[in-house]
Amino acid sequence: MIRNIGSVIAGYAAWTVLWLVGNALLFTQAREVVAAGEAFEQTGPLVGILILSVVCSVVAGIVTARIARGNTARVVLIMAVLLLATGIAVQAGVWSLMPSWYHILFLLMLIPVAVTAGRWARPAARPTR
Repeated sequence: MIRNIGSVIAGYAAWTVLWLVGNALLFTQAREVVAAGEAFEQTGPLVGILILSVVCSVVAGIVTARIARGNTARVVLIMAVLLLATGIAVQAGVWSLMPSWYHILFLLMLIPVAVTAGRWARPAARPTR
């Protein structure tokens, strides 16, 4: 139980750290425009930010699944739901500053990408003899 809780925290933390570092290094202009309360609608950088989100979700799903024990799919799903809850809160705060398609895609991809990556990370079942 404690290991699974730790795996959720580790996956969530991995997503958050990668997101913050990735945004700071790759998308400074978008971050500054949105921080100033201005709309940011440049498609290229927004797609790049979505790709960053996918990378973060893949890593978070893998980290969570590798650490978790027992029903790893459930543990990864819990972590992904927490990411979605956080994402909804954050996106709601900047909804008027970016196009709706960006927010919708960002939120829709969080759970399926993290859960799929968690499935990839689970050790393969050993064949029975």
